[in-house]
Amino acid sequence: MMPTMRVLLIDDERLARAELRRLLAGHPHVDIVGEAANAADGVQQIAALKPDLVFLDVQMPGGSGFDMLAALDAAPQVIFTTAFDRYALQAFEVNALDYLQKPIQPARMAAALQRCAAQRFTNVLPAATPAAMPQKMFIKDGERCWFVALDDIRLFESEGNYMRAYFDMHQPLMLRSLSQLEARLDPQRFFRASRRHIVNLGFVERVVPNDAGGLDLTLRDGMEIEVSRRRAAQFRSLTNF
Repeated sequence: MMPTMRVLLIDDERLARAELRRLLAGHPHVDIVGEAANAADGVQQIAALKPDLVFLDVQMPGGSGFDMLAALDAAPQVIFTTAFDRYALQAFEVNALDYLQKPIQPARMAAALQRCAAQRFTNVLPAATPAAMPQKMFIKDGERCWFVALDDIRLFESEGNYMRAYFDMHQPLMLRSLSQLEARLDPQRFFRASRRHIVNLGFVERVVPNDAGGLDLTLRDGMEIEVSRRRAAQFRSLTNF
């Protein structure tokens, strides 16, 4: 039996949300937990309801679907819904789960839900831990967008009012503070090495003491990060180094 999927609908048009409800009514494993009519409301609803999947309109007054996702610290799975096919390529460039063009066909809806269910099954954590989707972050830097698993981000670095994320070969900037992000991250995986850096412990390859009484970390890509003397003991308690 397919597990229940908690779904949130975000679209500024009431009739569009009603149509989504009608299409989803034929899928008993889908539980519609809420609706939102704009990006700001969508951010609040995602934080409060923590849905497994969001049906998200791309073009909405007061901020696009991409802008809304960029405001989240961690993003759920997303299926974009829009009447404008010119957004399709951008949606797939950000690795959206799927893209449905309005008017949505029942067969396309069924295929999108099947794809989501298959991905959830593939990404379920081992039995020793609660079943959950790996957390992802949506990052928007200018016209470029990414959906990134937090586990794949090796470093967050503060740059004034901005924060830079390092993953793969990319280093995009986000208008967000390290302190704001730190409160949302798993402290067993992400370590606040200094005022400027949060390090993914899974990417630390080498650790050596420095002359200041702290530690120098070398990441897999060769980047070096200094851990202050005050934070060194905390680092050792979290790792085997």
